[in-house]
Amino acid sequence: MRCLTALRRVLAAVFILSCVVPLAAQAREPEIFTGLVRGVAVAGYDPVAYFAERKPVKGKAAISYQWKGASWRFSNEKNRDAFKAAPEKYAPQYGGYCAYAVSQGATAKAEPTAWTIVDGKLYLNYDKGVRKSWEDNKASYIKAADKNWPKVLGR
Repeated sequence: MRCLTALRRVLAAVFILSCVVPLAAQAREPEIFTGLVRGVAVAGYDPVAYFAERKPVKGKAAISYQWKGASWRFSNEKNRDAFKAAPEKYAPQYGGYCAYAVSQGATAKAEPTAWTIVDGKLYLNYDKGVRKSWEDNKASYIKAADKNWPKVLGR
């Protein structure tokens, strides 16, 4: 009887591990990059400010909005309300991951100060050096990144 109980426990453990291990092996990147400030999109910068002020502006933790599993910060309530009304209009493309990396079929962190607006869309890059290279051929990089997104997340 003890052997049968032990065998059942072993088989149950094997079954559980066979379900859990493949899930861990298929770990996916989150849709919104929050790696620079844990849980916070665009490293705490106000995504609406890129459009309204034409520059990166730090947001305030007290003026935030939850969207797609991340906290988005804003420099003022007006920007927060604009984002709430149309988040897709203001959120950076490719979840805030580096636009160049996504064009190459990968993901990488993006610096909020390495930004570009193209056709009314916000793009972030790894750093200003990558942004400079990306801008030399941005139309083809955007086309490639659009094709790769969101597959690069592992979905």
